[in-house]
Amino acid sequence: MNSTEKIIQSFSNLNVLIVGDVMLDSYIWGVVERISPEAPVPIINVRKKDFRLGGAANVALNIRALGANPILCSLIGEDEDGKKLIQQLDEKNISKEGIVISKFRPTTVKTRIIASHQHVVRVDEESDKVANNEEEEKLLTKIEKLLPLCQVVIFEDYDKGVLTSSIIEKSIALAKKKNIPTVVDPKKRNFLSYVGATLFKPNLKELREGLKIEVDASNQKQVEIAVDKLKQKLNVAGVMLTLSEHGVYIDYQNEKVKIPAHAREIADVSGAGDTVVSIAALCIALSLPPHIVASLSNLGGGLVCQHVGVVPIDREELLTEAQSQ
Repeated sequence: MNSTEKIIQSFSNLNVLIVGDVMLDSYIWGVVERISPEAPVPIINVRKKDFRLGGAANVALNIRALGANPILCSLIGEDEDGKKLIQQLDEKNISKEGIVISKFRPTTVKTRIIASHQHVVRVDEESDKVANNEEEEKLLTKIEKLLPLCQVVIFEDYDKGVLTSSIIEKSIALAKKKNIPTVVDPKKRNFLSYVGATLFKPNLKELREGLKIEVDASNQKQVEIAVDKLKQKLNVAGVMLTLSEHGVYIDYQNEKVKIPAHAREIADVSGAGDTVVSIAALCIALSLPPHIVASLSNLGGGLVCQHVGVVPIDREELLTEAQSQ
């Protein structure tokens, strides 16, 4: 068994706590045969409907597909969509032990209407208000109970209100006390709240907005300076910056490595960030060196882009691709 095989086999020994915003992705497929007489809009004849796990729940799907055990901690509404989300978790064999059902907010649903392979419109049903005291307390109780069972924590932030500055601060402190690494997939609102995390994984747009600076992805010096500035500001052990077609740059454990993107046919970039953070977190949990964290994550993120739609990458596909490099 070669070293990559050993690494990917070792994923099976890991429990991963994922704290963040879960959502239900709803798809309506149909065909357009005429324009509405009521307004100049297409009439879509529905042929198929489908529900999938989205947001932090898609990260859980990725973790499961890579062979590890995901434990989700999030808020959903006391509604029909919440029941559908729970049903999806059951079907995919993902623990719902950390899910808090709230009477104060709806379950986040994103409905995509697709006609003749064209994405016509997206309808969002959600609240992005910050978790209230009762929701926060219930989430923290779950985190305190589940975190000690895990080898790594992922904060999966979509700015929908689950991750408050208090939850972030207390969870990172708790993880530190137990020597459990924390990996962050940030968004705008809490960008500078993840002080003391182990690995912070923004993309270029998030870095620019979070630090309010201009960074050119093709200018390596600018990238290095911006990442160093971010490391200092957040006092994180490492930063892994994803740069789309420019690859990935990691600054962690006295190693600074730029991994170029692999040339591929890009079908769809949806879900690539979820795959990258999933692989990175599993590698961090295994205490692997930074260049391996970055190269395996980069490989997985690229593989996802060859699939249409949000598709988790399984361990066999990752292993085959790693061995062919």
